[in-house]
Amino acid sequence: MFTGIIEAIGEVVALQPQNGDLRLRIKTHHLNLADVHLGDSIATNGVCLTVVDLPGDGYWADVSRETLDNTTLPGWKLGQRVNLEKALTPQTRLGGHIVSGHVDGVGEVVKRFPDARSERFHIRAPKELAKYIAHKGSITVDGTSLTVNKVDGAVFELNIVPHTLQWTIMDTYQTGTNVNLEVDVLARYLERLMLGDKAAESSGQGGITLEFLTKNGFA
Repeated sequence: MFTGIIEAIGEVVALQPQNGDLRLRIKTHHLNLADVHLGDSIATNGVCLTVVDLPGDGYWADVSRETLDNTTLPGWKLGQRVNLEKALTPQTRLGGHIVSGHVDGVGEVVKRFPDARSERFHIRAPKELAKYIAHKGSITVDGTSLTVNKVDGAVFELNIVPHTLQWTIMDTYQTGTNVNLEVDVLARYLERLMLGDKAAESSGQGGITLEFLTKNGFA
């Protein structure tokens, strides 16, 4: 588990195809790895990766087909900067929100413009994630815990202060940039709970539908 508070910016220094999936190496720069061991998790642009080797200046991790299919990882390039956060501990301040590191989908930056000393970003989420994104709710973008300012359909707006721009990779975002999105874990569990006993039935539709809400008096 993570908090979405970025600790350092790393760099992709190796990408090795491995029989259909991938092994990558991240150089961690200012991230303190003294308390990191093999098997530990590090959120890398919001993707929970397991450390399989510690060469001293970073870590190696294996990337499964599942991760490649659901994140921005297939587009990563050598030299690319990535947000890094070590897994939280019982002593960690929860400055962001509960983040699992399990990316729900890939969004796209559709607009960026200045607002005083901040920057505003409009990001389009996949349609299937729109129902989980709420005004003033939490969302994780490339591992960064952020508050949603506005929502218009599948497009949500973020206000990013100078500190966040400086200490994450968000200042590199431009129109068309793809980003990893993780919705609030509470929203996903709430949807499942609303199904009640029907959660054990296979609907083939993957969650709450308008028909279900109407039938059960929610709409």
